[in-house]
Amino acid sequence: MERQTSERRVDHAALKVNQAFIITLLLLAFVLDSWPIAAFVGAVMLLGTAAPALGLFQQVYRYLLRPAGIVKAQVVVDNPEPHRFAQGLGGAFVALSVVALLVGQTLLGWILAWIVIVLAALNLFLGFCAGCFVYYQLNRLGLPGFDRQPITSEH
Repeated sequence: MERQTSERRVDHAALKVNQAFIITLLLLAFVLDSWPIAAFVGAVMLLGTAAPALGLFQQVYRYLLRPAGIVKAQVVVDNPEPHRFAQGLGGAFVALSVVALLVGQTLLGWILAWIVIVLAALNLFLGFCAGCFVYYQLNRLGLPGFDRQPITSEH
């Protein structure tokens, strides 16, 4: 059991690049009042959640930034599922944001986008993943599908 746990790893540099793209592009969408940019971000987030290998921002990291030495890998023992859940939740918020913008609920639309910006920034700059926190709380409640517990270091 311990061996299985120690083999679970996540590259946190890839997560940080993903968050930086989300923050930057959603801020750009807000400044330009551009729902298509927000829709693009939401689509990338949801696609990356459904099929992690297809996540565009992760691919930019994996095939451009890391090989060029611009960003160095930061692989740590961690569960990928809570991070994927967090991204999916953020993607859902962005999708709802776009729907609100399209139906003329501008204030609601940008509030939803700003929630994602703030939570991604909290993770990027302070290392607190709110979506991961929610995932682990759902795990504690025994909800089906939330089967990973936090990995604790025993060193």
